[in-house]
Amino acid sequence: MNIGIIGAGNMGGAIARGLAVRPDIATTLIVSSPNRRGELDALRAEFPTLSTSTANRRVAEQAQCIILAVKPWQLDGVLHEIAPFLREGYHILVSVVAGVTISHIAEAVNDAATVVRAIPNTGIAVRAGMTFVAGTDASSPAVAEGCRIFGALGKVMVVTEAQLPAATALASCGIAYALRYVRAATEGGVELGFKAADAQAIVAATLQGAAALLQAPGAHAEAEIDRVTTPGGITIKGLNAMENAGFTAAVIAGLKASV
Repeated sequence: MNIGIIGAGNMGGAIARGLAVRPDIATTLIVSSPNRRGELDALRAEFPTLSTSTANRRVAEQAQCIILAVKPWQLDGVLHEIAPFLREGYHILVSVVAGVTISHIAEAVNDAATVVRAIPNTGIAVRAGMTFVAGTDASSPAVAEGCRIFGALGKVMVVTEAQLPAATALASCGIAYALRYVRAATEGGVELGFKAADAQAIVAATLQGAAALLQAPGAHAEAEIDRVTTPGGITIKGLNAMENAGFTAAVIAGLKASV
């Protein structure tokens, strides 16, 4: 399937770079942005087989699946621009625009395309992201296509549209929350006598190992905690100190505030 991306900012550019190194995902890949000529030139220089255009209509003319990666306040203008070139039963619109519903997008293009939403996080830049895909019919070919595309950029989970705000808090905002832990642990490592760069490297490798353990079949976070928590040991003392400072309550409160 030919894939087009409208938007060459942080998210659109990350998606383009991830798909450009996976020629098995798209027959052709085109990226458009009327106001980001510099970003388009950089993409084309990095990936000569990738097509670019400053006219969004070119994406609708050349791509069957169109990824909408623009700011929320730009979306209606983009939809109005491409609507005349969409063909019902042929085009698929995959929106990564936060907060704009499937029904709004479908109405804006007069139902001339099948619409799904995909909420990725910035981990897609290194093909280790978590993307949530939602459609009016979870078993539709359009949802399957969204999963196929973003499955090339990391993990994918199909959810309902109503679950997207909570999913965003866990995964998209969650990147920042995880990195805030890294920063705090790095500062703690400095206080314990490590150089900042060494402390960060230790924490990053530790998180990578923890994540890998959780990806094993049947893995559970509490079971992995129990493996390193011995009676009277140093780990349980550290965990209890963190809980006394409100660690779990703070994480839950932050997630609920983000929804």
